[in-house]
Amino acid sequence: MPFLWEQIVDLTYKPSFDIVRAAEAPRVLERHFHDLQKKYGAVVAVDLVNTHGGEGRLYERYAKSIEPILSEDIRFIHFDFHQICGHIHFERLSQLYDQLEDYLKKHRYFLLSDKGEKIEQQTGSVRTNCVDCLDRTNVTQNMIGRKILESQLQRIGILDANETISNYSDFDANYKVLWANHGDAISTQYSGTPALKGDFVRYGKRTTQGILNDLWNALARYYLNNFADGTKQDAMDLLQGHYISTASRDLAAPSEVGLLENYASFRLAFALVLAALMFMMMSLRQARNDVCHFVLSLMWAGLCIGITQYVKSKGRMFTNRPRFYQSRH
Repeated sequence: MPFLWEQIVDLTYKPSFDIVRAAEAPRVLERHFHDLQKKYGAVVAVDLVNTHGGEGRLYERYAKSIEPILSEDIRFIHFDFHQICGHIHFERLSQLYDQLEDYLKKHRYFLLSDKGEKIEQQTGSVRTNCVDCLDRTNVTQNMIGRKILESQLQRIGILDANETISNYSDFDANYKVLWANHGDAISTQYSGTPALKGDFVRYGKRTTQGILNDLWNALARYYLNNFADGTKQDAMDLLQGHYISTASRDLAAPSEVGLLENYASFRLAFALVLAALMFMMMSLRQARNDVCHFVLSLMWAGLCIGITQYVKSKGRMFTNRPRFYQSRH
């Protein structure tokens, strides 16, 4: 999203989105697109986020902010990937290509003749985004890249006018593997796991193993986002000079909130809940013969619920958030 926004981990699977300095969104977006124009010429922005929920608010801000600068050289297309394609019907991306086809043909691609003379000059680009620009974006860009490659191969005579890459199984398989590996490399660098929906890119269809892999990778991302990425972000901020260590800052006494964050531990809270559950079960086994054990079991159950609710309400405190960068939250 080409404006300022954030999503702070808080133990929920999909933390809420917050738009930062919303009034500045049009200015930030305009500067971003003008930079793209200087480098690449015309731009068509393809937005793949949902139209409802937190993503819907991002979409609405995006659509509203880009409206004043829309022109022949800056176009905006919203395509609700999840609503239209779901989790398996990625062939419906053809609906998006139908909206892009005229633009892609108009702005062409770079092409040299056998003598090294320039025949075609690319005059535009496609800017694609979802939320983290990994999974939906990867599948969509794979489709666009495939269509462009086919048109290039047809132009230079390697493919006939009605042929596609799919007509050549070895070439088709190599293309899919190349793009899938490319997507996995970017995703691993950013999220710590391979890209989701990678089976469609790699094999051209959704598979049971691919869906299971997506489930595993989604769980791995949840763990890394909540319990590992904060320290990595601190390391990057320190190495890149975004955080300057000083004696006065580092020796300052932490605030009360800082103390709570220093001692808050999800692992400790989880261990306490398990211990309380164990004692509750032990007390319940004796409850038939002794009312005191029944009361104790209720006490342990209450402790479980209390700890769980506290951790849930203070989710951000129990995650591995960056310590050097202090969010406005």
